Amino acid sequence: MTSDALFQSILEDTRALLQRDRNPRKNTIALLPETAALLEGPILDQPGKAPTDTPATSTPPRPADMSGPATVVEPDLGGAIDALRLEVSGCTKCGLCKTRKQTVFGVGNLNADLVFVGEAPGADEDRLGEPFVGKAGQLLTDIIEKGMLLTRNDVYICNVLKCRPPDNRDPQPDEVAQCEPYLIRQLELIRPRVICALGRHAAQTLLKTTESTGKLRGTWHNYHNIPLRVTYHPAYLLRKPEDKRKTWDDVKQIMKVLRGEESPAI
Repeated sequence: MTSDALFQSILEDTRALLQRDRNPRKNTIALLPETAALLEGPILDQPGKAPTDTPATSTPPRPADMSGPATVVEPDLGGAIDALRLEVSGCTKCGLCKTRKQTVFGVGNLNADLVFVGEAPGADEDRLGEPFVGKAGQLLTDIIEKGMLLTRNDVYICNVLKCRPPDNRDPQPDEVAQCEPYLIRQLELIRPRVICALGRHAAQTLLKTTESTGKLRGTWHNYHNIPLRVTYHPAYLLRKPEDKRKTWDDVKQIMKVLRGEESPAI
């Protein structure tokens, strides 16, 4: 076999592996940034030769043996999340850095279809470094496991604020403004199919509104072309258990979308 034929054979095998191992939901496969850059660059005509110049308007043909949508190459998702987590851990942009025990970044499946967004860590979260681990967290776990028949490992959970406000007070506007870019980046990387905003602060931050949870829930909203559903925060439900039925209604709508039974107009 000639060197150019061998090279083309290796290239076709690589493409076939990418097609086989891509993320079946997002039609992607996570690669190291260096590998992604090589694959996205021009293909050598033969080993040892310079790339052939191609006009900017031309579209390279897809291999004949790759049926279905083209695979989208994305950077190493875990590495990108870890880098963001490290950046958050050293954040000193607002005064909460002086009172926190540690930052609370997020936890769960980086390829999750569903992301829950709360408002801020509490005392248990500040101590353990994980969101929703106290009584409210147990209720959220029940919603996920008993209501949705999923596990916490199937979803991703995070907060608007990554540091606990003293005495669990409401987040201040300047704290939200400094922390929100971290949340935006998390959602950009995970790219869920649905976002569930838990409570007023999460909903108002994501939707840029001053409406109450009661007025925002019960319908679909649009967060950067991602369907978003608002429901009550588990801490609120611990105080007002009579509203659990409303949260169950919200959960059922979310599950219809995740199962492909509905496609909300947003």
